[in-house]
Amino acid sequence: MDREYWDGRYRERGQLWSGRPNGVLVEEASALPPGRALDVGCGEGADARWLAQRGWQVTAIDISQVALDRAAAGTGGSAVTFTRLDLAGTAPPGSYQLVSAQYFPLPRQADHAALHRLLAAVAPGGTLLVAGHDLADLPAQHHGGPDPADFYRPDEIAAVLDGDWTVLVDEIRPRVSAAPPGTAHVRDAVLVARRR
Repeated sequence: MDREYWDGRYRERGQLWSGRPNGVLVEEASALPPGRALDVGCGEGADARWLAQRGWQVTAIDISQVALDRAAAGTGGSAVTFTRLDLAGTAPPGSYQLVSAQYFPLPRQADHAALHRLLAAVAPGGTLLVAGHDLADLPAQHHGGPDPADFYRPDEIAAVLDGDWTVLVDEIRPRVSAAPPGTAHVRDAVLVARRR
Protein backbone atom coordinates (compact mmCIF):
# COMPACT_ATOMS: atom_id res chain seq x y z
CA MET A 1 0.00 0.00 0.00
CA ASP A 2 2.62 2.47 -1.15
CA ARG A 3 2.30 5.68 -3.18
CA GLU A 4 1.84 3.81 -6.48
CA TYR A 5 -0.92 1.65 -4.97
CA TRP A 6 -2.91 4.66 -3.74
CA ASP A 7 -2.30 6.77 -6.84
CA GLY A 8 -3.66 3.84 -8.86
CA ARG A 9 -6.76 3.53 -6.67
CA TYR A 10 -7.56 7.21 -7.07
CA ARG A 11 -7.00 7.12 -10.83
CA GLU A 12 -9.51 4.25 -11.18
CA ARG A 13 -12.46 6.57 -10.47
CA GLY A 14 -13.26 10.26 -10.62
CA GLN A 15 -14.22 10.17 -6.94
CA LEU A 16 -13.21 7.37 -4.60
CA TRP A 17 -14.98 8.50 -1.39
CA SER A 18 -18.39 9.98 -0.59
CA GLY A 19 -17.31 13.61 -0.30
CA ARG A 20 -18.83 13.81 3.20
CA PRO A 21 -16.78 14.03 6.42
CA ASN A 22 -16.39 10.79 8.35
CA GLY A 23 -19.11 10.28 10.95
CA VAL A 24 -16.71 9.51 13.80
CA LEU A 25 -14.85 12.77 13.18
CA VAL A 26 -18.09 14.78 13.19
CA GLU A 27 -19.34 13.01 16.32
CA GLU A 28 -16.11 13.35 18.32
CA ALA A 29 -14.68 16.68 17.11
CA SER A 30 -17.81 18.86 16.93
CA ALA A 31 -17.42 20.02 20.54
CA LEU A 32 -13.65 20.58 20.40
CA PRO A 33 -12.45 24.20 20.28
CA PRO A 34 -10.72 24.87 16.96
CA GLY A 35 -6.96 25.06 16.76
CA ARG A 36 -4.42 23.30 14.57
CA ALA A 37 -5.49 19.92 13.14
CA LEU A 38 -3.63 17.18 11.31
CA ASP A 39 -5.81 15.10 8.97
CA VAL A 40 -3.88 11.86 8.37
CA GLY A 41 -4.65 10.06 5.11
CA CYS A 42 -6.84 12.95 3.97
CA GLY A 43 -7.84 11.37 0.66
CA GLU A 44 -10.07 13.73 -1.29
CA GLY A 45 -10.24 16.22 1.57
CA ALA A 46 -13.78 15.98 2.99
CA ASP A 47 -12.60 15.81 6.63
CA ALA A 48 -10.09 18.63 6.10
CA ARG A 49 -12.77 20.86 4.56
CA TRP A 50 -15.21 20.12 7.39
CA LEU A 51 -12.58 21.01 10.00
CA ALA A 52 -11.60 24.21 8.16
CA GLN A 53 -15.26 25.27 7.97
CA ARG A 54 -15.37 24.95 11.76
CA GLY A 55 -12.38 27.27 12.22
CA TRP A 56 -9.50 24.78 12.33
CA GLN A 57 -6.16 25.47 10.62
CA VAL A 58 -5.66 22.09 8.90
CA THR A 59 -2.61 20.29 7.64
CA ALA A 60 -3.91 17.45 5.47
CA ILE A 61 -1.44 14.69 4.58
CA ASP A 62 -1.67 11.76 2.23
CA ILE A 63 0.76 9.45 0.45
CA SER A 64 -1.07 9.92 -2.87
CA GLN A 65 -0.39 13.03 -4.92
CA VAL A 66 -3.45 12.21 -7.05
CA ALA A 67 -5.64 12.40 -3.92
CA LEU A 68 -3.97 15.61 -2.75
CA ASP A 69 -4.45 17.32 -6.13
CA ARG A 70 -8.11 16.31 -6.12
CA ALA A 71 -8.56 17.49 -2.52
CA ALA A 72 -6.88 20.85 -3.15
CA ALA A 73 -9.01 21.46 -6.23
CA GLY A 74 -12.17 21.08 -4.14
CA THR A 75 -11.12 23.19 -1.19
CA GLY A 76 -11.65 26.68 -2.57
CA GLY A 77 -9.07 28.65 -0.58
CA SER A 78 -9.99 27.44 2.91
CA ALA A 79 -7.47 27.14 5.72
CA VAL A 80 -6.06 23.79 4.58
CA THR A 81 -2.46 22.96 3.65
CA PHE A 82 -2.13 19.76 1.63
CA THR A 83 1.17 17.89 1.93
CA ARG A 84 2.38 14.60 0.46
CA LEU A 85 3.85 12.57 3.29
CA ASP A 86 4.52 8.91 4.03
CA LEU A 87 4.45 8.30 7.78
CA ALA A 88 6.56 5.17 7.26
CA GLY A 89 9.59 7.43 6.84
CA THR A 90 8.72 11.04 7.65
CA ALA A 91 7.35 12.81 10.71
CA PRO A 92 4.37 15.13 10.29
CA PRO A 93 5.30 18.81 10.48
CA GLY A 94 4.45 20.61 13.73
CA SER A 95 2.25 19.81 16.67
CA TYR A 96 -1.54 19.82 16.70
CA GLN A 97 -4.51 20.15 19.04
CA LEU A 98 -6.23 17.42 16.98
CA VAL A 99 -4.67 14.53 15.10
CA SER A 100 -7.34 12.63 13.20
CA ALA A 101 -6.73 9.31 11.43
CA GLN A 102 -9.98 8.02 9.95
CA TYR A 103 -9.69 4.50 8.51
CA PHE A 104 -5.99 5.13 7.94
CA PRO A 105 -3.98 1.93 7.24
CA LEU A 106 -0.87 2.54 9.36
CA PRO A 107 1.43 -0.48 8.87
CA ARG A 108 2.35 -2.27 12.07
CA GLN A 109 6.10 -2.10 12.89
CA ALA A 110 8.07 -3.93 15.58
CA ASP A 111 9.58 -0.68 16.86
CA HIS A 112 6.34 1.34 16.37
CA ALA A 113 8.43 4.07 14.64
CA ALA A 114 5.67 5.41 12.36
CA LEU A 115 3.12 5.21 15.16
CA HIS A 116 5.43 7.16 17.50
CA ARG A 117 5.85 9.82 14.78
CA LEU A 118 2.08 10.12 14.60
CA LEU A 119 1.69 10.31 18.39
CA ALA A 120 4.43 12.94 18.65
CA ALA A 121 2.36 15.25 16.44
CA VAL A 122 -0.27 15.62 19.19
CA ALA A 123 0.40 18.75 21.26
CA PRO A 124 0.15 18.69 25.07
CA GLY A 125 -3.56 18.88 25.85
CA GLY A 126 -4.34 17.77 22.29
CA THR A 127 -6.59 14.97 21.11
CA LEU A 128 -5.80 11.85 19.12
CA LEU A 129 -8.82 10.51 17.21
CA VAL A 130 -8.49 7.18 15.39
CA ALA A 131 -11.30 5.28 13.68
CA GLY A 132 -11.08 1.96 11.91
CA HIS A 133 -13.30 -0.86 10.77
CA ASP A 134 -14.25 -3.54 13.26
CA LEU A 135 -12.33 -6.60 12.08
CA ALA A 136 -15.43 -8.74 12.64
CA ASP A 137 -17.03 -6.91 9.69
CA LEU A 138 -14.20 -7.69 7.28
CA PRO A 139 -14.22 -10.78 5.05
CA ALA A 140 -12.05 -13.68 6.15
CA GLN A 141 -10.49 -13.97 2.68
CA HIS A 142 -8.48 -11.01 1.36
CA HIS A 143 -8.25 -12.20 -2.28
CA GLY A 144 -4.77 -10.79 -2.78
CA GLY A 145 -5.59 -7.43 -1.19
CA PRO A 146 -3.99 -6.01 1.94
CA ASP A 147 -4.34 -8.07 5.10
CA PRO A 148 -6.00 -6.00 7.87
CA ALA A 149 -3.77 -7.80 10.38
CA ASP A 150 -0.79 -5.88 8.95
CA PHE A 151 -2.14 -2.55 10.22
CA TYR A 152 -2.68 -1.05 13.66
CA ARG A 153 -6.15 -1.30 15.12
CA PRO A 154 -7.30 1.56 17.39
CA ASP A 155 -7.17 -0.70 20.47
CA GLU A 156 -3.55 -1.62 19.63
CA ILE A 157 -2.66 2.05 19.47
CA ALA A 158 -4.31 2.53 22.87
CA ALA A 159 -2.11 -0.26 24.26
CA VAL A 160 1.04 1.58 23.08
CA LEU A 161 0.10 4.85 24.82
CA ASP A 162 2.07 5.59 27.97
CA GLY A 163 1.31 7.61 31.11
CA ASP A 164 1.36 10.87 29.14
CA TRP A 165 -2.05 9.96 27.72
CA THR A 166 -5.60 9.66 29.01
CA VAL A 167 -7.76 7.27 26.98
CA LEU A 168 -11.28 8.72 26.78
CA VAL A 169 -12.80 6.21 24.32
CA ASP A 170 -11.59 2.78 23.24
CA GLU A 171 -14.56 0.86 21.89
CA ILE A 172 -16.40 -0.83 19.07
CA ARG A 173 -19.61 1.01 18.17
CA PRO A 174 -22.21 1.07 15.38
CA ARG A 175 -21.24 3.25 12.43
CA VAL A 176 -22.61 6.78 12.52
CA SER A 177 -23.13 6.86 8.76
CA ALA A 178 -23.96 4.13 6.29
CA ALA A 179 -21.15 1.94 5.02
CA PRO A 180 -19.89 2.50 1.47
CA PRO A 181 -21.88 0.54 -1.14
CA GLY A 182 -20.68 -3.03 -1.56
CA THR A 183 -19.15 -3.26 1.93
CA ALA A 184 -20.37 -4.78 5.16
CA HIS A 185 -18.84 -2.31 7.62
CA VAL A 186 -21.50 -1.83 10.28
CA ARG A 187 -19.25 -1.15 13.29
CA ASP A 188 -16.32 1.18 13.91
CA ALA A 189 -13.38 0.74 16.24
CA VAL A 190 -12.79 4.13 17.85
CA LEU A 191 -9.96 5.56 19.96
CA VAL A 192 -10.04 9.02 21.52
CA ALA A 193 -7.08 9.91 23.71
CA ARG A 194 -5.86 13.18 25.20
CA ARG A 195 -2.20 14.02 25.71
CA ARG A 196 -1.59 15.36 29.24
